[in-house]
Amino acid sequence: MAQITVAEVLVLLNEHNLLLESQFSSSSHRFDQIAYNSKLVTDNCLFFCKGNFKPAYLDDAQKNGATAYMSEKAYRNAAIPGFIVTNIQKAMSLVSAAFFGFPQDKLPTIAYTGTKGKTTSAYFTKAILDQTYDRRVALSSTINTVVGLTSKDVVKSNLTTPESLDLFTNMHQAVENGMSHLVMEVSSQAYKKNRVYGLHYDVGVFLNISPDHIGRNEHPTFADYLHCKEQLLVNSNICILNADGTHLTDIFYAAKTTTQPENIFIYGRASKNQETDFPVDIEYRSLADSLTENQIQITAKTEKAKALKIDGVYKIGIPGDYNEGNAVAAAITSALMGAKPTEIEYGLANTTVPGRMEIYQTKTHGTVYVDYAHNYGSLHSVLDFLKKQAPTGKVTVITGSTGDKGIDRREGLGKAIDESADQAYLTTDDPATEDPKQIAKEIADHIDTSRVATTYIPDRKTAITKAVTESQKGDLVVVAGKGHDPYQKINGKNVPYEGDAAIVKNLVKGL
Repeated sequence: MAQITVAEVLVLLNEHNLLLESQFSSSSHRFDQIAYNSKLVTDNCLFFCKGNFKPAYLDDAQKNGATAYMSEKAYRNAAIPGFIVTNIQKAMSLVSAAFFGFPQDKLPTIAYTGTKGKTTSAYFTKAILDQTYDRRVALSSTINTVVGLTSKDVVKSNLTTPESLDLFTNMHQAVENGMSHLVMEVSSQAYKKNRVYGLHYDVGVFLNISPDHIGRNEHPTFADYLHCKEQLLVNSNICILNADGTHLTDIFYAAKTTTQPENIFIYGRASKNQETDFPVDIEYRSLADSLTENQIQITAKTEKAKALKIDGVYKIGIPGDYNEGNAVAAAITSALMGAKPTEIEYGLANTTVPGRMEIYQTKTHGTVYVDYAHNYGSLHSVLDFLKKQAPTGKVTVITGSTGDKGIDRREGLGKAIDESADQAYLTTDDPATEDPKQIAKEIADHIDTSRVATTYIPDRKTAITKAVTESQKGDLVVVAGKGHDPYQKINGKNVPYEGDAAIVKNLVKGL
């Protein structure tokens, strides 16, 4: 049973220089629950006062059974004692891990970070290791959280990387359910907001980085964004780096601060490898790619890479040449976790990712792709690949952009559309408190509308319907941004939404 005492909490806080004040007369008191949502508090709970906190939340927590609180501020009117700390997010992460008996020690973990490709790489890896470990691989991704083998153990994720308490709750549940490994995505915000403070990974993968998540509510600068992503490598036993990405020197030396060179693996596309200070351990080359699948060859170049025994030809079930690098990363991490080549081969060929390059073919209209692409890097990759595959077909994009965050994405989306699309329908995504028409205008400002036919249609379903029904045989239609999301975030509310994939699926049935 998960529990923690006052004494154990004090040891943790003191070890990390987080404790400012303890209001406890006894150190033997034991907590049976921890929570940061006052509505979820039950008897004998330690309550965390975090985020945009209001004293009324602490009042509710006390009424519901909280026997102590933890906060960066002392609430002298509270009827219960508190731990006053310098950083509530760091403290909550440490206490959550300890409360659940440090589940990370029982769950070998592969962690992915990158501006794009995290989700696809995580799903590739789970598909492979599910063969090796009889489906007992837990997942923490942007799309789903999987902590067991039954349908009730699979839930829709709210964040790419959840709050620390939720993350350790899920890890504990995975251990209780007999899961053998965890594959997870780690966002830059997870480090910025200390959601993974104190967490260490067996294998950490840095896929790539390009400007994203920079704005008033996220990272103030690109340097800050890069620094936060590099923390995953600093906290990993084995590091995997992509030579095809930018800032390799910075990233390599971040990994080297805590990892021996023999435990750093660098992979890259054979045709792109330049002479660098960092020899590539594993090369891959594209043997075939089409609108439905790809085939690659993987070749080990160094002795430590040859020991993985992953040389060979692999079919990839998800189209897009940009997914080839993600597949190689998954092959390397899976081999490090004990996967055989046959298991890697099966997993890469049979991976499906909800909302990632889902293909819907029609008989007399265009082929429709639903993809979660929501920034320059991901949308450029999708459109560039499709345009090369079907140079004579018209490429139409339906997209919008989020409000109140990722402001820089709007310029990037416009540039990606300008480079590779023939037609664009700009529409509503998750506008939050902003005007979706203004967001669309900021995207359109970076599109040459004399060359790319650009229209604003506020209702997303209407925009998708128009694009699909007016497409001709040989055309390609890309519905980007939301995938399977069942709601839109508008003015502080989650407004129900069918989801791009559901809308397209029904449209295609009708056609």
